[in-house]
Amino acid sequence: MREPTLLLAIDTCGPYGSVALARLHAGHVELLGQIELAGRTYSATLVAAVGELLDRARIALASLDAIVVVNGPGGFTGVRVGVSAAKGLAEGASLPLSAVSRLEVLAARTHAPSAALDAHRHEIFLRIAAPASAPRELLASPSDLVQIHPPPDRIAVCDDAAVALLRAAWPAVELVQSSPPMAADALALCAPRIEAGEFVDIALLDGHYLRRSDAEIFGDPAARTQSA
Repeated sequence: MREPTLLLAIDTCGPYGSVALARLHAGHVELLGQIELAGRTYSATLVAAVGELLDRARIALASLDAIVVVNGPGGFTGVRVGVSAAKGLAEGASLPLSAVSRLEVLAARTHAPSAALDAHRHEIFLRIAAPASAPRELLASPSDLVQIHPPPDRIAVCDDAAVALLRAAWPAVELVQSSPPMAADALALCAPRIEAGEFVDIALLDGHYLRRSDAEIFGDPAARTQSA
């Protein structure tokens, strides 16, 4: 892969999304631009925002070297739109694709080993890092949290709902509060992996949902059985 490397990142997993463009050179990430996306409009604005970002930098899609996508967890529709767009752009321009968890991005942003995000319905998406094992990510309710022993020492958070659930379950745990992670944060995290040539199989990539869609949860019981 030639140097410098041009990278595009997409994150539509949270209440607000973003796309970012950066140049990677000798391990240094130079952010060339970032556009924030309003929630619930991703399907209508994402591709246009990518085009605007590339136009501002006078860079063609085919000139990119790789795409980074945050593939969840988060809102089902947002995750699906972001992953589908990233796969379409990568396949269309023959670009490699790197995928990363939003929980991992939040943890890296704050230098905390674990992270939590509001999953609504009085639940959180939780990343737990343990010294002797690989990090694991799960959907957790208050009853799930009280069964986890020992709890993490430090947890990155970026929303009030996650803070409330964690303080109720684990009052002694240190919560490291941050603004929500953005596409530029995903670029910074994935840069070493891209330099090492670590990419995902585009054909096999799916959303990292951690929760089934509302259609599966509340839909026809027979359909749920068939999809199980």
